Amino acid sequence: MIYDYLIIGTGIAGLNAARMIPKDKKVLVVCKKTPWECNTFWAQGGVVRAKNDEDIPLHIKDTLTAGVFLNDTKAVETLSKNSMSAIDDLIENGLVFDKNAKGELAFTKEAAHSTNRILHADGDATGREMHMFLLQQCPHEIVIESIVIDLLYEDGICYGAHLIADGKDKIVYAHNTIIASGGVGSIYRYHTNSTTIAGDIQGICVEKGIPLKDMEMMQFHPTVFVENDKARKQLLSEALRGEGALIEDEDGYQFLKDYHADKELAPRDVVSRAIFDYSKKTGSKIYLSFKNFSKDFFKKRFPNIYKNLKEIGFELPFERVPISPAFHYSMGGIEVDLNSKVKNSKNLYAVGEVACTGVHGANRLASNSLLEGIVFSKLAVENTLKENFEINLDDYKNQNNEKHFILQKSTDKAIKNGLRNLMWTNVGIVRERQELIDAYEEVESYLLEDIGRLLFLRLLTAKSIIKSAINRKQSIGAHFIKEKQ
Repeated sequence: MIYDYLIIGTGIAGLNAARMIPKDKKVLVVCKKTPWECNTFWAQGGVVRAKNDEDIPLHIKDTLTAGVFLNDTKAVETLSKNSMSAIDDLIENGLVFDKNAKGELAFTKEAAHSTNRILHADGDATGREMHMFLLQQCPHEIVIESIVIDLLYEDGICYGAHLIADGKDKIVYAHNTIIASGGVGSIYRYHTNSTTIAGDIQGICVEKGIPLKDMEMMQFHPTVFVENDKARKQLLSEALRGEGALIEDEDGYQFLKDYHADKELAPRDVVSRAIFDYSKKTGSKIYLSFKNFSKDFFKKRFPNIYKNLKEIGFELPFERVPISPAFHYSMGGIEVDLNSKVKNSKNLYAVGEVACTGVHGANRLASNSLLEGIVFSKLAVENTLKENFEINLDDYKNQNNEKHFILQKSTDKAIKNGLRNLMWTNVGIVRERQELIDAYEEVESYLLEDIGRLLFLRLLTAKSIIKSAINRKQSIGAHFIKEKQ
């Protein structure tokens, strides 16, 4: 059987793509664990929507400025010009965003935005609310616990994918394949991502010669509670600072004013580096303070953050929370065009964080990611319907030569932990050229070990990140190279 569409991933981009595909098409949506094990589900802050036509040029300017003009300007224009119709379509279909006292959409502000244009749902659970809405809207088959371990890809045509489901190999053929598998969080020691997000598909792309772009551009969120035993660390949304939360040292000194005029509302890369630098210079622990909030306002505006931190033992907004930057988002990914078609491919698409549309440049502007997933997944599906491409399995030379992969081996765990520490230490917030070269050589040595398929793919992705970082010799945005003293 051949599907019309195979969608890999059940985050906002994958589910919105599924929503846009006509119901009479044969569609298979697969995810590694359960549908809500994705970054969308944990997204707190909100989603951008230009307030009106006059706001579009400002939104474009803010996005380009945050991205240090490494962005693809046409992609940024596409994002912003489609923002109102994309979000309004969700609202018209039943998605509820928070309202103000007048019953109007409650726009709020986040760092590096010049005006209030962020919508949120259930206070600080925007991603979760959008995700659950899209799950309910999905009319197609979703198969859980399905790990994609290979793409069937030859001469620019994707014939489908090789999965392992229920411990068994399964080959799925499809006329169109849409990759929406997310970023690379689990290759870093400290991260805010779902544990399923490990860069597997990016590794397959390296293996297949599918081009990746801007892989060195890793965004570190400045305000994360990392003092817990879980792999996914507790994000403290940027919206907190947008509403008045303050970053300070042990003595209450608000040191960000020494680094940037916008202080708490400076771009994420600036704030992360400031925390990293100040902590290293002074040895002080860094805190997020909520002294500007009343308890009633905090509980209403940030109910989930309040609940999650109360369970850990914090009484908000009266207590400060110790924070550290942590890996948050990959600006780079699979290189695609304005319709999200993968470069040099005829029927392979990538949407969401796994893709590099060029929207984010060297630093993602807050809350543009959920919007990107909505806008570009719609454009991808529209392009597939227009082109109406169909695969011919007779052209697929290796269709009877199925490979068998061993997912995990006994030595994988130690190497995986070594990789996470290596990426955090050598390929993190501040980078040094020699440390990048050392990391590259270390990953090369890991690849020579007897390892499982999933770790092998993770290492290929890490290698592509490090190689890109070595090749970009000058600092720009999230890629900060420390000069030799």
